[in-house]
Amino acid sequence: MTVERGGPVVVEGPVEVVAEDGTVAVSHRFAVAICTCRRSATYPWCDTSHRAHDRPRRKGGTP
Repeated sequence: MTVERGGPVVVEGPVEVVAEDGTVAVSHRFAVAICTCRRSATYPWCDTSHRAHDRPRRKGGTP
């Protein structure tokens, strides 16, 4: 498992994700990115929606 700060959790597959309501999402891929920001249109899978969100700037205007 790999955790990206501000991004998804990448897990080697196959993967089964069980949501709070009991819904099960299954992926048979060799690795999947699981959304942690809840912005993904394909939740629980990451669709990189977190990239479009503005990140805070450091003092002096550099990212």
